[in-house]
Amino acid sequence: MMDAAPKPTACLVLADGTIFYGKGFGATGTRVAELCFNTSMTGYQEILTDPSYAGQIVTFTFPHIGNTGINPEDDETGDPVADGLVVKWDPTEPSNWRATADLTHWLERRGRVGIGGVDTRRLTRAIRQQGAPHVALAHDPEGNFDLENMVKSARDFNGLEGLDLAKDVTCPQSYRWNEMRWAWPEGYGRQTEPKFKVVAIDYGAKRNILRCLASAGCDVTVLPASATTEDVLALNPDGVFLSNGPGDPAATGTYAVPMIQGVLAQTDLPIFGICLGHQMLALALGATTVKMNHGHHGANHPVKDLDTGKVEITSMNHGFTVDSQTLPAGVVETHISLFDGSNCGIRMADRPVYSVQYHPEASPGPMDSYYLFERFAAAMEARAKQSA
Repeated sequence: MMDAAPKPTACLVLADGTIFYGKGFGATGTRVAELCFNTSMTGYQEILTDPSYAGQIVTFTFPHIGNTGINPEDDETGDPVADGLVVKWDPTEPSNWRATADLTHWLERRGRVGIGGVDTRRLTRAIRQQGAPHVALAHDPEGNFDLENMVKSARDFNGLEGLDLAKDVTCPQSYRWNEMRWAWPEGYGRQTEPKFKVVAIDYGAKRNILRCLASAGCDVTVLPASATTEDVLALNPDGVFLSNGPGDPAATGTYAVPMIQGVLAQTDLPIFGICLGHQMLALALGATTVKMNHGHHGANHPVKDLDTGKVEITSMNHGFTVDSQTLPAGVVETHISLFDGSNCGIRMADRPVYSVQYHPEASPGPMDSYYLFERFAAAMEARAKQSA
């Protein structure tokens, strides 16, 4: 007599009633969120700790998640921010010289739920065709699931539209940053001879963005998302940086846009934005943003620089986009996605103010987009020479 199939210990329920069963790992309990998929082959730890994933559960299209383990150097923020993850194969024991922990126990300690053994191809097709669904993900070692209540929870979830999540992931108070990018064999160095004072607004900033700023010669002071124009200018910066972050840009813009407009009106400071920071700048300049069907999440997104014709392979993580049709006069579209033609960058025609939708610090290309940090530094240097 054949043994009975093992009882599922996790299930993923979509708002339309579709159910995926699998094997749970990490923390137990139920999480309700928006479901997205990420096409990256590496970087699952950076993805799970990216504050831009607040309110989301991530489906990984690459099947081998967990095989390089976890190490504290690769965290993009202090704790995982994504609510959970969905994978094809159960995480394996780590095999990497930098690993200090395994994914399963790390998730358990950090309160994040995982499910393995899921047909992620089928799930990804559903997301692409139907849009990012609202879901409930449960992990119970006994395999007891209240499916009716899970479906209701998924349907009752309001989604990310109208949500200001930046306030949940921003820093509680200002701080200084001088750690630079990782390099072999020293690891992370320290910026001891900065040339420029930069105020970075934290809407959910990734640590590697701050490292890139430091490596470009910046003395970085990070301010909370709610910082005012007066807060920024009181630090007498040479430039202002607008970080990535989660949620609906229109909601965060209620307080972020007036700050940016104040800096634009009162100074000629260079401004550089990434991801949500890009959307904040666009809103401040008069454009609008819209929710995407399933967003862009991955490390293989081709972006064309319209100024040079160069194509960059970029990392992306966004569910909203700037509507390029609403860009006002004096604002130039600089980059577009070669997947769907959506906006990926803007600049003011007559000032050193620019932003991109993708993540130049993530380096999947591997270094295609680092020039954006160097451009920011060059703009601050040019301004200093003009003022001298």
